[in-house]
Amino acid sequence: MFFNGKNTTKIHKGAKNVSKNFDVVIVGGGPGGYVAAIRASQLGLETAVVESAKVGGTCLHAGCIPSKALLRSAEVYANTVNGESFGVVANDVSLDFAKVQERKYGITDRLFKGVQHLLKQGKISVFDGLGSLKSKNEVVVTAEDGEETVLETKNVVLATGSRPRSLPGLEIDGEFVLTSDEALVLEELPESIIIVGGGVIGIEWASMLADFGVKVTVLEYADRILPTEDEDVSKEMTRSMKKKKVKVITSAQVQSDSVEKGDGEVSISAIRREKETTYTADKILVSVGRAPNVENIGLEEVGIEVDRGFIVANDTYQTTVDNVYAIGDVIGGLQLAHVASAEGVKAVEHISGKEIEPVDPVLVTKCVYSSPEVSSVGLTEAQAAEEGYDVKVGKFPFRAVGKSLVFGNADGFVKFVVDEKTNKLLGAHMVGPNVTEMITEVGLGLLLEATSMDVVNTIHPHPSMSEAVGEAALSLDGIAIHS
Repeated sequence: MFFNGKNTTKIHKGAKNVSKNFDVVIVGGGPGGYVAAIRASQLGLETAVVESAKVGGTCLHAGCIPSKALLRSAEVYANTVNGESFGVVANDVSLDFAKVQERKYGITDRLFKGVQHLLKQGKISVFDGLGSLKSKNEVVVTAEDGEETVLETKNVVLATGSRPRSLPGLEIDGEFVLTSDEALVLEELPESIIIVGGGVIGIEWASMLADFGVKVTVLEYADRILPTEDEDVSKEMTRSMKKKKVKVITSAQVQSDSVEKGDGEVSISAIRREKETTYTADKILVSVGRAPNVENIGLEEVGIEVDRGFIVANDTYQTTVDNVYAIGDVIGGLQLAHVASAEGVKAVEHISGKEIEPVDPVLVTKCVYSSPEVSSVGLTEAQAAEEGYDVKVGKFPFRAVGKSLVFGNADGFVKFVVDEKTNKLLGAHMVGPNVTEMITEVGLGLLLEATSMDVVNTIHPHPSMSEAVGEAALSLDGIAIHS
């Protein structure tokens, strides 16, 4: 539904009007590709973007933005239903899911037009079609009708993104078994759903659907949900999900070939502690990560190396063919929109002759937009210990922060991980309302190699949620004021 429109920002149309002297052609117009294109234009490079769907990519049209629009509607609905505790009594509260979807589409359309405007403003050529390498200096654009246009270029940036993974034998049919792509365009909510996978996307959907009133079961293979986050975060999020009446089953080995459909329901089995249990719901949402889009883009034709499905790139984002760069989800690492954007900027800066430093994954802020939210940066407590640090931990609960009580949700905490010898910040982990807006402070601290006392000496406004950041830093030395 999202990808049936065209990119109306096209500057050149048709082979006769195509410049044959591009400095860089970017294959993929997602947050990595279009940001790279804008930066390339700023640097004076003659730039083209090739996109088979809509510029903005998965993040704008089938990921980050639409899912957060739905999450916000779910939050408003849940708050309205439970508004009596705020003194707001709303009788017969109902949900108009068609309007929820209409709002979502309105937001994505507005942002889509914004991206189009930025590309047009930068005099960037946008070509509709599938882009693939013909040679290291030629990109073939295959339009929907099969017509081909060859773009000659000095450099190429591959930014083709990723798509939802499934499990072997677990067929995505769009009716009973869905990925996030199909779930985002549902016309009505199911009464119940099984979510296979308790990672970031799975927990966001679990939170959203539970707030919408859907009965949710999460089946996670690892021994905890959000397994890449700090263990304390996983524990707190499990508690929060159970408060929403989400059934969380960890250490669950899903039997992907056990799916049975019938009478408007679907079932799947999972083995846990040598016991097999069958779970039944209206739908199954498969949320087990994303696969890079590396097929049919000409990698073999020019000899670009792929390792475990991902394009191999060096610290300057060059592939094994030095004038062909790759960024974002196709090179692995942290598959996040803001990482792809940062890598895209660095790649085209390198093309323009600038010295660059690669994106350091330790300094990347990560967010989960569930309710409550999760954010983190740097090392977890376990990772810091594994790297040989003498670890010191400080933790402060939101229940001791006035603004949290005013907000109406005092669950969660701020946790700092520091080097005991130097008090250097190693990581921070947060669970609570609006923590995705608070983590950047600590991210800047890590970038500047700050200590916990630098955080303490930063005066945090009162009342604010950010007071928990200052208190958590104080708690490292046992001198938190409000605990």
